[in-house]
Amino acid sequence: MHQMRRALTQRNPFTFTFTFTFTISTKLHFSTITTPIHLPKTPISHSPSPNTLPSPLKQYLLSISQICPSTSRKFLRFQDLKPQDLLEILQNFHLGSGVLGFNHEKVESLWRIFNWVSDRNKGFGFGDDVVDPRCYEIMGLLLLRVGMIDEVEVLVSGMKFKGILVGRDRILSGLMGEYVERVEVEKAVSVYERMRGFGLETTLACCRGFLRFMMEMDRREMVVRVVDDMVNAGVGFGDDETKELDSVIRVLCRDGKVQLARKLVRNVKALGLEPSSVVLNEIGSLFCDKKDFDDLVSFFGDMGCPPDSFVCNKALHWICGSFGLERADQFLQEVKQLGFCPNEVTFRILVCWSCQYGKLRNAFIYFSEIISRGMRPVRWPYNALMIGLFKEGIWQHAREVLNEMIDNGVEPDLVTFKILLAGYCKARQFGEVKRTLNDMVQNSSIQLAPLEDPLSRAFLILGLDAKVKRDNNKGCSLTEFYDDLGNGLYLETDLDKFEQVVSTVLEESMIPDFNRIIEKECELNNLKAASLAVDEMFLQGQELSLNAFTALAKSQCVSNENVPALSDLLKSLPRLIPLLKQEILTSVVLSFSDKDFAEVGPLILKELCRSQQPIGNNTCSSLMLGICRSGEARTIRCCWALARKEKWLPELKDCGVFLDYLCQMRMRKEAIQLFDSMLAAHPHSKAEICNVFLEKLCSAGYTRLSHEVINTLLHQGFILEPTVYSHLIRGYCKEKRDSEAMVIIDDMLAHRIVPSADTLVLVIPLLCSVKRANDATVLYEIGIKEHCSHAVFLYDALISGCCMIGEVYKASTLFFEMCSKQLIPSNDVYNVLFRGHCKIYDLKNVGELLCAVIRKNIVLSLSSYRSFACLICEKEISLSPLSLKKLLFPDCAFSSLIKFNILIFHLFRKGSYGLVDFVLDEMQRLGLEFDEVTYNFLIYGYASCKQMTSSMRYFNSMISNDLRPSNRSLRAVAHYLCSSREVQKTLDLSKDMESRGWTHSSVLQHLIVDALLSASRYHEAESFLARMEEKDLTPNKIDYNILIRKLSHERLNTAIDLLNIMLKKGSVPDSISYNAVVYSSCVSNQLNQAMDLFNEMLELKLNPAITTWDKLVDNLCQNGQTLEAERLLTSMVDYGLTPTRRMYCSIIDRYCCEKKLSKASELMGMMQRDGYEPEFRTHWYLISSMWSFTSKYDSSSLEPEGFLSKLLSDSGFSPRKVLKANVH
Repeated sequence: MHQMRRALTQRNPFTFTFTFTFTISTKLHFSTITTPIHLPKTPISHSPSPNTLPSPLKQYLLSISQICPSTSRKFLRFQDLKPQDLLEILQNFHLGSGVLGFNHEKVESLWRIFNWVSDRNKGFGFGDDVVDPRCYEIMGLLLLRVGMIDEVEVLVSGMKFKGILVGRDRILSGLMGEYVERVEVEKAVSVYERMRGFGLETTLACCRGFLRFMMEMDRREMVVRVVDDMVNAGVGFGDDETKELDSVIRVLCRDGKVQLARKLVRNVKALGLEPSSVVLNEIGSLFCDKKDFDDLVSFFGDMGCPPDSFVCNKALHWICGSFGLERADQFLQEVKQLGFCPNEVTFRILVCWSCQYGKLRNAFIYFSEIISRGMRPVRWPYNALMIGLFKEGIWQHAREVLNEMIDNGVEPDLVTFKILLAGYCKARQFGEVKRTLNDMVQNSSIQLAPLEDPLSRAFLILGLDAKVKRDNNKGCSLTEFYDDLGNGLYLETDLDKFEQVVSTVLEESMIPDFNRIIEKECELNNLKAASLAVDEMFLQGQELSLNAFTALAKSQCVSNENVPALSDLLKSLPRLIPLLKQEILTSVVLSFSDKDFAEVGPLILKELCRSQQPIGNNTCSSLMLGICRSGEARTIRCCWALARKEKWLPELKDCGVFLDYLCQMRMRKEAIQLFDSMLAAHPHSKAEICNVFLEKLCSAGYTRLSHEVINTLLHQGFILEPTVYSHLIRGYCKEKRDSEAMVIIDDMLAHRIVPSADTLVLVIPLLCSVKRANDATVLYEIGIKEHCSHAVFLYDALISGCCMIGEVYKASTLFFEMCSKQLIPSNDVYNVLFRGHCKIYDLKNVGELLCAVIRKNIVLSLSSYRSFACLICEKEISLSPLSLKKLLFPDCAFSSLIKFNILIFHLFRKGSYGLVDFVLDEMQRLGLEFDEVTYNFLIYGYASCKQMTSSMRYFNSMISNDLRPSNRSLRAVAHYLCSSREVQKTLDLSKDMESRGWTHSSVLQHLIVDALLSASRYHEAESFLARMEEKDLTPNKIDYNILIRKLSHERLNTAIDLLNIMLKKGSVPDSISYNAVVYSSCVSNQLNQAMDLFNEMLELKLNPAITTWDKLVDNLCQNGQTLEAERLLTSMVDYGLTPTRRMYCSIIDRYCCEKKLSKASELMGMMQRDGYEPEFRTHWYLISSMWSFTSKYDSSSLEPEGFLSKLLSDSGFSPRKVLKANVH
């Protein structure tokens, strides 16, 4: 038997060995032996592992686990993701993201999952194999939130192809809003057209944003369409929307589309909204401009309100001038029926026009209305009345009107006196002319020389070339009129011309020509009078002419005091802006400050673009510079798009300024477009343009983009200046991307390009920090040769680098070398050396440097003081820190409180808390109040020294002063309270922190929960943790590992909640926490939950404990999931782990119960190979069962032969033959 055993062992040294027992005897009486049997070398046929998700898909699920850990955990173990699974993932992600927020990476992972499921389920309609339409809606909204516009377009195309309407309106509305935000006009319009084509309704907010955007971009045809769609759709409008509609209607009025504006107002009113008076006035004013006064009355009749006095007076002025007084009176009666109440301007207009038409009686009636109603009269109606009297030949009453005018407090001006002079000249009342001249002298309107003839001066004022002579002719009489003495007088002049001039003065003064007045006042630089004339002009319904507008603009842009008036003028008459000459327009643009230009600049640009007239490049550059200086990012984007649409390009000298603004506003796309355009426009200045462009990009944080641009330019054959590499290095250093900067440095050195001096100053310390001090020295030597004028800065850089890596003595050598060359070190060098020697505790050199610092009156930095304070505390120098503070640092560049805080920190660090009391006494004597840093140092310092009484005193004082303790201070206090079993005080502290919205650190939460658990207050502990999550009082990177382990036994759900919170906060629980919750889930018979957690643990590259594997296998076997248990055991082997004997036995026993003898025998072989002895009971059961199985096949003569027979025969041994031989 032993020989047979050896033969079997030698013949088949394969795979695995198991032992079985059988008896050979003539009487079949048993003698137990153990025989090793080796099976043939064939692959182990494990049960096929279920198909799992592809690895990339698992990574995507892990990526979103921070948002919805419980959901992603469940699907990590799935064989496949179905459409209903995708819906659940999206819904939970959407809910979780509302609280936690998310980034581009998370949504991109979700988008990959969505595509994977969609590609595998491409059906139409509804069903289990079709992606739910709600998935498209949620996915689209999530993509929009992170700005993945291209993916949204793909999604919308898929929705259109599949005929999905659910959520398409919301997605397209959001997409349109994104394009509006990015100032992509055509794409926004395209989305709007698609929505109209689909018959989808946009949200109110989206409509408002799109409408405002179209107005900003001056797309007025789209403005009309959008508003019309909004009105036709019956969109509910609020106050903000009504303001938008008002703006639209004003735009329509400026374009002269009065009927469209009227229709829009009528539709808006039908929705129950009341248009603003500003809008009604705009439409009414437009009716006046079109001379359509019947429609004006009809319009306000439809609105059920009277027109504004401004509109009525404007209409009245035009009616009087075009149709006469009768039509004007009829119009006045019509608007009175609508509720209009005439004001003084109304009567003023009627008085003037009545006098113009010779209706003097009507004029006095209207004027009496002014007086009787207590209105304040002005000089214009008085002037008209006097002119009317002169025209009617009743000049005697003109003086009475003048006297009443003065009595009513209206001072006559030069125009009034000219009317009197002209009227009296017309009536040949030269005595009254002289009297009027005397009045003018008294009024200080003119000055007369002592011997000056009053009549000659009067004729001069009126512009007449005439003389009054006495008629001495005895023959033919020339007398035309007589003086008071009866002398015959006549005029020596051209009488026809005389009458014409006099009549012209009277006619022109009847209806005041405000445009002429404004031009004249602007010529005299009397801007105040010109502004008053403008106000009066608008009140009386007259239009400002281009000449008057030009004169005003030209005069007002000279003085900064008139800028507000100029701004109001431009906003009130935007249609005249394009008509200004380029030089005047440029002066207007330059006159505005940044604050005033924010509103006026875009208006000017839009009007110029809309006029379709060529815009001067300098004017446009001035406009864009002002807009960039004063506007917000969105305004700049819109105006930039408008200007570039007009083919504007800045001058080469302004290119850097505009690039700087674009980079500051993060308008990278526009900056690159400008760069391309400038290169095309200035081919001979490419190097200069590249240098400026790359400098601005690097300084704005786009260094990597600049690097890509440089590589592209080099590939295209550009020859770049060495300075561009310096820009890259400075940019990478500014962005703390040292490795990229080092690559550029190496490239420059490889191509023998010497960096600029300022670049070397950055590079040398950087090389030292990455342990390339030799290279730093080489660069320093190159810099000294190439940039000798910057030697001081190069020395400073190398000294700083040496001190940075601890080579302080080498830095000192360089310092002395520097001084020997008569180079003056900077204050920074002294500070760097001082700190370096303090760190290596070189008291001698510290003392020498200190003397030099005091002698040269150099101010030590805060870090230098900190290093020195650390040195004297560590070395226990006899001179007290307080004395050093007084003696050595009287002029530090930081406050005394900071110096005291540094001393307190280092004294506590050394354990010299006794000296802290002296420091605090000194602070109290100086009247210094503690800040947060002081309190935190005191709380934690006394706690470290076991002086908890003092620590608690300062802690309570800090809380009472509404200062927030640091997490370290809170931990110290909470640890003390919990160790003293003051649980309630700890809870009171926590509640106080909750009320103040202070986050609870991981350690603090652990201390509180641990104290509650120790007191068996489980419910309070769970409530506390729930409040932390609900109120978002947990910090990022929270660590609940200890609590998870403790709670997993008694409060498993709470432990899993804490594990999920950690994942949501970006922290990965450790393997011990996962092992605890997995094991406890198995104990509580929550096998699916245990497997989900276990699978997530493996995906997170965490190592499960052997006990975890063992418990999972055991539970799977108990629940009849033997195949899953075997798969788990196989996975364990694949991970390089050895399964336990209990795991093998559990699966083998289960397979035996399930009559799966082949699998049981295979696993028994694996078990033996791992060095485990099977149980006799199981072993024997397996052999006997297989023997019976073999005999069954022998008796029936079926093939193939039984498993055991085949096994033994392949081993060179036939059990049947052996038995028969022994029997005989």
